[in-house]
Amino acid sequence: MLALFPEILFLSPLSSTLLRIAAGVVFLLLAWTHYEKREELGRIDFLVVGRGTWIPVVASLIEFVIGLGLIGGIYTQAFAILGALGAMKAFIWKRHYSAFFPISRTASALLFVICLSLLVTGPGAFAFDLPL
Repeated sequence: MLALFPEILFLSPLSSTLLRIAAGVVFLLLAWTHYEKREELGRIDFLVVGRGTWIPVVASLIEFVIGLGLIGGIYTQAFAILGALGAMKAFIWKRHYSAFFPISRTASALLFVICLSLLVTGPGAFAFDLPL
């Protein structure tokens, strides 16, 4: 394989780190948005669970934990699976509950791919994950 810039290939572990931090920041922003708009989002009538302010609070708590786990690099593969499920949920349900999912379907698809990439490649540099 020919590389255009072979001198910077030593930085390859940082690519996973950048993806991990970017996905974590997106989940933290989603958690903040859901928490800030909890009264407004609590009025939405969801298909199975109904309505209530507890729904955006629980969603923001889950997204906050996923975001912190990804940024911290703790159990990255487990949090990447949870993040991929959350991104897939946002992609599928964006059309029906657009107020609840502030990111576009394109952004949620990209977040899904980033989380799957983290699942395969691992946490990268500056993480607390240890291979077993």
